Order: sequence, then C-alpha cells, then structure tokens
Amino acid sequence: MTRAGSELDLGGTRVKALLATLLIAQGRVVTVDRIVEAIWDGRSPGSAVGTLHSYVTKLRRTIEPDRPPRAAHGFVDRQGPGYVLRVRPESVDAERFTALAERGARLLNDDPIDAAEHLSAALSLWRGPAYADLRNSEVAAAEIARLESTRLDARQDHAAARLAMGADASALSDLEALVREHPLAERAWELLALALYRSGRQGDALAALRSARDHLLEELGVDPGPGLRAMETAILKQDPELNGPASWPGAQPNGDQPGTAAPASST
Repeated sequence: MTRAGSELDLGGTRVKALLATLLIAQGRVVTVDRIVEAIWDGRSPGSAVGTLHSYVTKLRRTIEPDRPPRAAHGFVDRQGPGYVLRVRPESVDAERFTALAERGARLLNDDPIDAAEHLSAALSLWRGPAYADLRNSEVAAAEIARLESTRLDARQDHAAARLAMGADASALSDLEALVREHPLAERAWELLALALYRSGRQGDALAALRSARDHLLEELGVDPGPGLRAMETAILKQDPELNGPASWPGAQPNGDQPGTAAPASST
C-alpha cells in the first residue's frame, strides 16, 4: 500500500491480513468473527478480539495518521458487527486492473487498438505476485486465484488484440513466454501457433500444437480442445482465413477452451 507515492510500513503479517480481508470485501462490512477467523487461520487465541482492536488501531494510524482520536468516520470504520474499509475502487490496483481488463476484453472484437491500450494499462499495474506476503495463508487464496486467472485472460486478450492489429512479431515473444508459464492454457497455444504461422513458420506452428497436446495428455490426461484441433487443421490446409488480422476465432475472448488450466502467479 502507498500514500502520496511512498510505501507504507503496515507491520506484521496479521495487520496485512486484516487489510487484505477488508480490501477483498470491496466496501462491504466484514464481521469481527470473520476477520478473526481469517487472520488467525481458524486458530485464534482467547484474546483475539482484543488483539484485533489493537491491529485496527495500528492500521488506522498507518493509513490515516491525521484522523482525529475517536473520529466516527475515516478509511477503516467500525460498523455494526464488524469493520469496513472505505476506499474508492479506482484507488485499489486490483480493482483498477479488473475493470481495465474487462473493458479490454469487451473491446477486442470491435476495436483491437483500444482493447490493446486498456489491456496494456491493466497489465502494467502488476508489480509482482498478488498479495505476496499472504501467499501461504488462506486469507487471500480465493482473491489471488481470481486475480491471476484474470491476468492470464488479459495476457491472452492482449496478444489477440495485437494479432488482430497485424502486430504478429510483437505478440509472438509474449506468447512464447506465456505458454512456458502456463503450459496448459490452450488459448495461449492456439494464439502462439497463429503468430508463428503468420510469421512464415508453419513447421514451428505445428510443433507448438504438438507441444500443447503433449502437455495436456501428460498433465491432465485429455486431448486438445476443438480450438487447437481446428487450428491444426487450418494450418495444415494453409487456410487463407488464418492470414486475416482478426479473422481467426482464437482471437475472440472467453472462448470455449476445455483444457485451459487455472493459472498460477499482483498488484
């Protein structure tokens, strides 16, 4: 977390877990019991509630040092049975990232240039793993998975947008890195094969599709989905539709990719 461009020292892991729990709630009240369960991973001591109040005080002093004592309202407020974090969504990187990525995906079919700009802005918000200090805790596990899945989709959409713009070489290196990181992501392999084919590397495109098949069989015991099979057939036939900047269905977001694995890697 930063204030005026400077990194804030939140202290120990449990204060960070408190902040993460409130952030993930996106402006909803989180009960004291839920916070206690989250930050102590279900193994809370008898003094947990009192200790939680001290963590809230520390968090307030860190993120709102000018808040008057006993002020009723601020960033971290007591409300009803719990606490709520009052911050604008645009001030939270995770929320800005999600909004930009979703906007880019919606634009992909009709305006790949604008889509690429939104997706690039979204991906630029990543400066390391999501909730890096809490990766061994259950506090942010679901949110980490959501953000990393959205990031994988955004990276694929960004590559698809550049292919739709005819920027095949630009997309190629990113797609090669993407399949190394996510070898079960079928759409990434499909887009990579398309980029290789358009670069005059038909043999490499077919080799990429064979690698995708090998990974899917070895890791999941499944055959490639219809997108990869259709891509292989089109490349073998040298289908003219592959040469159009935005003509191949693999450029479309949120396609049916039966073998796509959940990603593993925020803001």
